[in-house]
Amino acid sequence: MIPKIEKIETFKAAVPLKEPFKTALRTVTTATTVIVKVTASNGMVGFGEAAPTPVITGDTTSSIIEAVEQIIGPKIVGESLLAADNIKQIIDQAMVHNSSPKAALNIAVNDLLGQIAGLPLYQLLGGARDQITTDYTVSVGTTDSMIKHAKRLITDGFTTLKIKVGSKSEAEDLQTVVALRKAVGPDINIRLDANQGWHPKQAIAAIRKMEQLDLNIELVEQPVPAADFDGLASVTNNVLTPIMADEGVFSVGDALRLIEMKGCDIINLKLMKAGGIDNALKINAIAEAAGVKCMVGSMIESSVSVTAAAHLAAAKQNIQFVDLDAAMMFTKNPVDGGILNDGNIIKFSEKPGLGF
Repeated sequence: MIPKIEKIETFKAAVPLKEPFKTALRTVTTATTVIVKVTASNGMVGFGEAAPTPVITGDTTSSIIEAVEQIIGPKIVGESLLAADNIKQIIDQAMVHNSSPKAALNIAVNDLLGQIAGLPLYQLLGGARDQITTDYTVSVGTTDSMIKHAKRLITDGFTTLKIKVGSKSEAEDLQTVVALRKAVGPDINIRLDANQGWHPKQAIAAIRKMEQLDLNIELVEQPVPAADFDGLASVTNNVLTPIMADEGVFSVGDALRLIEMKGCDIINLKLMKAGGIDNALKINAIAEAAGVKCMVGSMIESSVSVTAAAHLAAAKQNIQFVDLDAAMMFTKNPVDGGILNDGNIIKFSEKPGLGF
């Protein structure tokens, strides 16, 4: 019997975080997410997730549920999973924007494909490595609180820290980074994420100062507003520190434009921005052809979509950086199974698909 998509369901989950997550854009204390369950005619079940992040993707909990249940989902019910490319195209073309609900359905379809193939998804997609190493984010706070958090993470085994900047003045950000580097020592990797919090001249001045102080910053993520491609290119071409595009790259078109401009050194792939695994793979292929490395990151997402992102990260050689700490911030995860976290190491179940 040819397996077809038989039923699509959504479930809303609201889970408190272990501690508030603060960036230049928002503060989150409770994570609200939408779990999507896709049942096939052969009884297999695929899981996906859409994380509402209005300040980045524009998607809300209500809009995600409406998109999945009323617009995109009905178009793929009855479609054969042996013609998966058609299903994925339908998901992409069913409506404009709405990248998060598209991601949830794309993830669930890929979960089913892994199960049909009898392989963990990372192996089906390429199998470049069988475990990955993630950083952990130190969110915005007082310098003392950020240092305490950083030291606790190092004790827990994390060797790379992502420090949120951009919500304070340039001088305060610099003071915080100097204090953190002194506190954690020279052997811990430090990445910075400004979440669009600087203007180009501010970013150039701040990053050059950090270079002069020999703070050894591994990379700086999205220092300028997402729409300012020229500004991002200006920063990239006027500092030595690698610059990563995040909120500025949602689509293949965004990636092509930015790469043609030589506007960044690294691209952050997020399933909620790209609309799922397949579009993220396309962006990675374009980046690889241009000699641009990629990171895989996430929004504040549970283990469902973080597991999907981890499988993507493990599948491809060009994905050299991993920022998948989000599910570890949850007090509990809404679905059992998926990836296994061992300090900063992410390991994979040998179950087929995503392992839920």
